[in-house]
Amino acid sequence: MTKVKNILLVGVGGQGTILVGRILSNGLLETGYDVKMSEIHGMAQRGGSVSNQVRYGQKVYSPIIDKGQADILVSFETMEALRWLPYLNPSGQIVVNDFRIPSAPMLSGQAQYPEGILEALSAKVPTTVIKAGDIAESLGNSRAMNVVLFGALVKKMGLEAIDWEKQIKNNVKPAFIDLNLKAYQAGYQA
Repeated sequence: MTKVKNILLVGVGGQGTILVGRILSNGLLETGYDVKMSEIHGMAQRGGSVSNQVRYGQKVYSPIIDKGQADILVSFETMEALRWLPYLNPSGQIVVNDFRIPSAPMLSGQAQYPEGILEALSAKVPTTVIKAGDIAESLGNSRAMNVVLFGALVKKMGLEAIDWEKQIKNNVKPAFIDLNLKAYQAGYQA
């Protein structure tokens, strides 16, 4: 592979965006790709926006994805997909979790969660909508929705040849390995 691929993972603090970036980067590195990753936590601990940029290829010089460069945008929260849409390249695609986390102004009644986001995204770019929260809940723990989305990303990017089960085992706490392996498979199938 000579062309650099750009994956933008976005969500809200506490959703496991950084963990997915770590699993993805480690798997790509072990396979022989040059990988650069950048994490932006922002106000993550207070429910703020989180982004993780992963770039891989034969030779990658920078970890930063500029506007219009992401090949795929994976959004762990619905509104974040809309916020980060300008970073997607014209032929890019989106995997979006149909999951809402209201911001502080929304929780206090000062603002409303915008309606029609999924429809607006689908009208602009190829969009795959996954109810990762529901899938993870059916497996016994809604917090595994991040790995459900990771499974969907692997399938979309055609990265099945990498031993992702090994990477999951190496990057999650032992008590959660089985759950996350199931979540990965469920997301891949979704």
